[in-house]
Amino acid sequence: MNRRGVIRLKCYGNQGPTMRIIDRYILRQFLQTFLICFLSLTGLYIVFGAFTNLDEFLKVAEKQGSLLSVIGTYYAYQSLFFFDLMAGMLVLISAMFTITWLQRHQEMTALMAAGIPRVRAAMPVIIAAASIAVLATVNREFIMPHYRNELVRKPNDLAGQTARPMEPRFDEQTDILIRGVSSYAAEERISKPNFRLPPQLNDYGNEITAKDAFYRPPEKGRPGGYLLVGVEQPKDLALFPSLPLDKEPIIITPKDAPWLKPDECFVASNATFDLLTEGLDFVSTAQLISGLRNPSVDFGTQARVEIHSRLIRPIWDVTLLFLGLPLVMTRGNRNVFVAIGLCMFVVSIFVMVTWIAQALSTTYLISPHLAAWLPLMIFVPIAVGMAASMWK
Repeated sequence: MNRRGVIRLKCYGNQGPTMRIIDRYILRQFLQTFLICFLSLTGLYIVFGAFTNLDEFLKVAEKQGSLLSVIGTYYAYQSLFFFDLMAGMLVLISAMFTITWLQRHQEMTALMAAGIPRVRAAMPVIIAAASIAVLATVNREFIMPHYRNELVRKPNDLAGQTARPMEPRFDEQTDILIRGVSSYAAEERISKPNFRLPPQLNDYGNEITAKDAFYRPPEKGRPGGYLLVGVEQPKDLALFPSLPLDKEPIIITPKDAPWLKPDECFVASNATFDLLTEGLDFVSTAQLISGLRNPSVDFGTQARVEIHSRLIRPIWDVTLLFLGLPLVMTRGNRNVFVAIGLCMFVVSIFVMVTWIAQALSTTYLISPHLAAWLPLMIFVPIAVGMAASMWK
């Protein structure tokens, strides 16, 4: 910026037309950097993933259409997850790059010579960063949960018809251990289920085995649970009455339910198929809380940490921003590569502290809510102290 520009800034003041032009210029520089970084990293993510899983995509393309269409559709959904994962770091990179670029071309010096504080010059960047944090929250709470079925599927199971290993999980409400050889998402089916029964429900044997089990949501007159087809054990289960628990029918047999065939039975459970096989990935905070309140499934401390982390995630992103900006603004750094190195250092320290706090919560050394808030308790005072210099 030349001498004439400095004089105009002094004449118009911070709120004058010239300052608004500069705000748009800085904002455009920030958004361009953010988009370039996001598109570049997303492109690398797509190229690496596409070549790694090329065989799976080719198999699906033989049935569903062109290869580019299959890959494009899959990674269009995955880009939502990538944005959620990288938004905070990309905001910090873009902000530090923008400020370093202004200093490299002496534009920040001209603004400060006109009596404009550093924080005022950085205001477009701060507002844009806060807006992206809000956009990331909208993506996390509304968009990703809406496309959850597409996001949880792997390249080898785009149709949801590929067998996945089935991990045993207890129904905490009935103490039934739900096991199976594999699961199929499209049909909500468990292949070769083996339900090990607790003492209060083992009148006819210790387990129920069948050919398949299908999850059925609650309907009028029937709770939600699993329809076991081709029951193998116990033998002649159709001849026995249903077994209740706390006066509620849990194992429903054909003798008491005319809608069941002779080789079928129904096991009531609040543990839905998604909760058993997918857990709480890509759900909204409201769904996360609802899942934790489900009496049949226990997700441990990690899910509780995730709830608190969701609530304060935008504050995390803003804290990262105010940890990084003073490093380049107050030192007058003009080297872009130094700015990126400082950015990586800040992100690494913040992420490391976050991981340590979450690890401590999984071992029950600290509470879940403290694990989520601990990084802010450490870094917010540091960020406030560092940002004080930006007001000069």
